[in-house]
Amino acid sequence: MDRLPHTGVSPATSPSDLSPSRAPLTTVAVVGLGTMGTGIAETLARAGREVIGIDIDERACRRAVTALEAATARAVHRERITERERAAILGRFRVATDLRAAADAELVIEVVPEDYDTKREVFAGLDTVVRPSAILATGTNALSVTRLAAESAHPERVLGLHFFNPAPAMRLVEIVSSVLTAPGAVEAVTALARDLGKEPVALGDRPGFVADGLLFGYLNQAAAMYEAKYAAREDIDAAMRLGCGLPMGPLALLDLIGIDTARTVLEAMYAASGDRLHAPAPVLGQLAEAGLTGRKAGRGFYTYQAPGSGTVVPDAASAEVRHATDGARPVRAVGVAGSGTMAAGIAEVFARAGLEVVLAGRTPEKAEAAKARVAKSLARSVSKGRMTERAREQALERIGTADALDAFAAVDLAVEAVAEDLVVKQELFRALDKVCKPGAVLATTTSSLPVIACARATSRPQDVVGLHFFNPAPAMKLVEVVHTVLTADEVRATGHAVCAAVGKHPVDCGDRAGFIVNALLFPYLNNAVKMVQEHYATPDDIDAAMKLGGGYPMGPFELLDVVGLDVSLAIERVLHREFREPGLAPAPLLEHLVAAGCLGRKTGRGFREYAKA
Repeated sequence: MDRLPHTGVSPATSPSDLSPSRAPLTTVAVVGLGTMGTGIAETLARAGREVIGIDIDERACRRAVTALEAATARAVHRERITERERAAILGRFRVATDLRAAADAELVIEVVPEDYDTKREVFAGLDTVVRPSAILATGTNALSVTRLAAESAHPERVLGLHFFNPAPAMRLVEIVSSVLTAPGAVEAVTALARDLGKEPVALGDRPGFVADGLLFGYLNQAAAMYEAKYAAREDIDAAMRLGCGLPMGPLALLDLIGIDTARTVLEAMYAASGDRLHAPAPVLGQLAEAGLTGRKAGRGFYTYQAPGSGTVVPDAASAEVRHATDGARPVRAVGVAGSGTMAAGIAEVFARAGLEVVLAGRTPEKAEAAKARVAKSLARSVSKGRMTERAREQALERIGTADALDAFAAVDLAVEAVAEDLVVKQELFRALDKVCKPGAVLATTTSSLPVIACARATSRPQDVVGLHFFNPAPAMKLVEVVHTVLTADEVRATGHAVCAAVGKHPVDCGDRAGFIVNALLFPYLNNAVKMVQEHYATPDDIDAAMKLGGGYPMGPFELLDVVGLDVSLAIERVLHREFREPGLAPAPLLEHLVAAGCLGRKTGRGFREYAKA
């Protein structure tokens, strides 16, 4: 959307009536009829509001009408509304190309491109058109609400109203106050958001607010990871979808948001924070300058069937994810060292896939207890109809137990799944080096320690690879296959081949702290803690924002309490030590909670308190 014409006639400039007792907002103008503006207009019209859609581009106006007609037609087809209700919705929406059409609106929502001068001109025009009692809301997620308010004729009526895309489906709405915003304006818009079926979260004015403030830092690090050629784009995206349960991978999401938009948000965040983690990755600027802005351009990190299409088509980079399995060593027997939850889960994965498994614990009792854990898990699968009783029996028969690593003499793959302690792991690898046959692949399941340190404890570092399973191993599809600078190509290929053979999705990455998932996940969690530490938002608001606005299965504080604050702190310290980025330093609040013994669910208290079992 470009500049909108407006009249030079100014209404009375008396203070607007923004008292909490004001009547509900019934007439709303939406300025800017792109994807977001059209979605907001649809949401309002469906909720019984009279909606005026305004855009200087007549084609945008026509597209908005067509989009609403199509959306309501689909709703009728799915029997969610009647034809009569559809006609009423369409009758409540009209479009115009002049700001004067907003004259009678009680609320105006600006959703023009993220350019300060454009937004300022829209607000200046609205000041000359709407009544002093009207509320003016900006849909920005990056620019200063306070600055826009300060330059308005009535700063007390200006606030931020940040919907998420697609607006009709996404429940979160961030309501952003400046220091100048009248409480009555916030209350009126909050009441409207609830009437629309949304979950409003009230916030102060800072770039990105909560959801985007956490999301875009994570997206930026994913772009930097890809730019450094650490991992293929498909592997980065698959790792975060399968390892964290996210609805989209970060690079695909950047393409959906628009790479130019993401760069604008990050620039604003960096200007406010000075945190280098918010400085846009150079690849974002390169793609934006080339016009490769994502789905809307038909090409960004991925290539699409056509501009605006969500269908990815193969391109020159597609071959990067076709991990070679040529030369992979045959794997028929597997040894799993460890007796904890992860060791038992990995043993179950291999046994269910038809491989012979030796499960070794420090004592016969520990090994048998681990096998009993497998038996219990398999029994649950039978009770849920996921496997037959005969298949359960066969899987258990494939698992032998031992209390010494000598039992690994004939295995093709030895998997270490012991405590996350480098000294312990190195000692185990020295033992595996002595007992395993030549050509056996030795794998560590570490999530944060250097694989090369385990490899160097052996006389055959070329045979060592990381296989980072996720917990619970039988259910989680992802495995990070981690190669060191010494890992032989056929060993790397074996890691990919065996993961595929047992029904897992392998992703390939190098040996550096956090690999893919933890390197992207834990800085995001740390930044959430910093928001609470700075009294910007509560854990409840932040969790709601990420679940409702980002589609995350768990909010960051729910996840921290499940993972364990001590485990999270240890991983964040590893990341900070490796990358030396000041922004990766663990939040002091997290350190204080760990020092106080508040470790999350396992201790009954973390960021929240839990009932004792």
